[in-house]
Amino acid sequence: MNETKVEKEYTDSDIQVLEGLEAVRKRPGMYIGTTSERGLHHLVWEIVDNSVDEALAGYCDDIYVTIEKDNSITVSDDGRGMPTGKNEKTGLSTIETIFTVLHAGGKFGGGGYKVSGGLHGVGASVVNALSTWLEVYVYQKGKVYYQRFENGGKPVSELKIVGDCEENRTGTTVKFKPDPEIFTETTEYKYDILYQRLQEICFLNKGLRIVLTDARVDGETKTDEFLYEGGIIEYVKMLNENKTPIHDDICYFEGQEDGISIEVAMQYNTTFSPSIYSFTNNINTHEGGTHEDGVKRALTRVINNYARNKNILKEKDSALSGDDVREGLSMIISCKHPNPQFEGQTKTKLGNAEVRKIADNIFAEGFERYLMENPSDARIIVEKAMTASHARLAAKKARESVIKHSENEIAAFGGKLNDCKSKDPKEREIFIVEGDSAGGSAVKGRNSMTQAILPLRGKILNVEKARLDKALSNDEIKSIITAFGTSIGETFDLSKLRYDKIIIMTDADVDGDHIRVLLLTLFYRFFRPIVEAGHVYAAQPPLFCIKHGQKIKYVLDEEERDKYLSSLDPKTKIVVTRMKGLGEMDAEELNETTMDINTRVLRKITVEDLQEADSTFNMLMGEEVAPRREFIETNAQYVTDLDI
Repeated sequence: MNETKVEKEYTDSDIQVLEGLEAVRKRPGMYIGTTSERGLHHLVWEIVDNSVDEALAGYCDDIYVTIEKDNSITVSDDGRGMPTGKNEKTGLSTIETIFTVLHAGGKFGGGGYKVSGGLHGVGASVVNALSTWLEVYVYQKGKVYYQRFENGGKPVSELKIVGDCEENRTGTTVKFKPDPEIFTETTEYKYDILYQRLQEICFLNKGLRIVLTDARVDGETKTDEFLYEGGIIEYVKMLNENKTPIHDDICYFEGQEDGISIEVAMQYNTTFSPSIYSFTNNINTHEGGTHEDGVKRALTRVINNYARNKNILKEKDSALSGDDVREGLSMIISCKHPNPQFEGQTKTKLGNAEVRKIADNIFAEGFERYLMENPSDARIIVEKAMTASHARLAAKKARESVIKHSENEIAAFGGKLNDCKSKDPKEREIFIVEGDSAGGSAVKGRNSMTQAILPLRGKILNVEKARLDKALSNDEIKSIITAFGTSIGETFDLSKLRYDKIIIMTDADVDGDHIRVLLLTLFYRFFRPIVEAGHVYAAQPPLFCIKHGQKIKYVLDEEERDKYLSSLDPKTKIVVTRMKGLGEMDAEELNETTMDINTRVLRKITVEDLQEADSTFNMLMGEEVAPRREFIETNAQYVTDLDI
């Protein structure tokens, strides 16, 4: 049968032209990445970055950031103040141009800033576009200039003088309230997120003072002040505060070439994992880049040369690898560049080729001098790297043995891994289950087509206190490596992951929490790309079962229990039961509450901030006891009444 195809004509009227800031409101993700909690806080960074750029230019000493009672934000600085005259190109005041025209700013080579974190001139205008209202005050020439914008960046009036100020006072204050129509998930700011980033900015800009205030706290405001005269030296000191350094001094090297400055601070500790973080113009380059490549290359070369020259590394010995010389190293690399080129929209990797050689030269010169002037520290550093090298070679043999037997073991796992039937990794998921009894129930309650079960016998090795070679001698870890199919360490290959979801399923008690943290430590240290790619989840077994009439409701915690109970008719017979452990549930109950994709609750494990994750794992699972005790005493919740 022939059908007539009706086509809608594509005409000139179908082409939309979004004027002013409409494009930002239409596609906010293009400008701030996301409209989730992360995007909400990104608005603050955009405004703070403008003030920090004034500090980088040498005109600003103090920045004040306040979360107001209504969750609006105020950012004030003592910089030069934004220009208040008329912009020649737009015909508007410069203030209105900055806040309403995309790509308008002083960071395009016009002489306003030599180095800047805000590169695209969209920050202030984007914040304005995504706010219910925004106000700007500029203090200059003894006057206070003011302008207000509403409803996504529309000016209420022109820039005007609203008062006088001290003749020598200069600076800018920006106030804004995020638009709930854009930020539908939340408009509530998290103090801890602001704290961490503002502290980081002050570490990277020695002498800059930032005061963070939370006016939402009942009774009195909460305030923290950040000021680090030692800059990134104090940053490394903080990174190592829960670790044991192997030499007293924090090494610091700095230099400048062709207008590009490099700063590096470093100190080795007794742990086995490196903590290396790099920045360009205060932007955290999570994926590294040429500044990090140059420093790492120089570190490996300088240590090898020193070890050979001092005959610590014999002629017959293999050269130390990059992994060997970075074991237990805490390092901050800060680059200031007048024209940085970042790879990708998220600015997470520096791409300027010339920086690699400059960073290499500056670091190598300083580090060579340090080793020659501190021979005892130099020997300690080299010997740690040599121990790491021996462990790496042992781990290589152990890894080869594990991988060699992996293919056969998947088929003949001695009953340990109960694999699923599907061959499509995208629909496969594996439950790592605490104990054989829970494993038995999980096997009976699973969907055998897509769900695999791997029961663990006892607690796995704490890899925070062990190198890879020791980890590879642990039977439970070998089982996990075999099941995942990715290998581990140098030969890790994410593309070979056999499951889309890796689900940790443990009891909702202290032992279950401990096993989950041990597994997450393993994943973070040795399988980090799996976590970063979003493959790791924690099952959420319910803590309570509520029966009322013929209905049954499972809830995850006391808060959800109390909320649900308050919604019920008190005249109905209500029975609240605390759930048993996973091993005590029958297969049907385990499936319904924790495994069925239609009814279960999974918590996705993400690594939003690698530095915070690194320090948390080290605190919870590392050698130092005092920080762990303090954390427990601070965060412990004491149960005084079980009303169930």
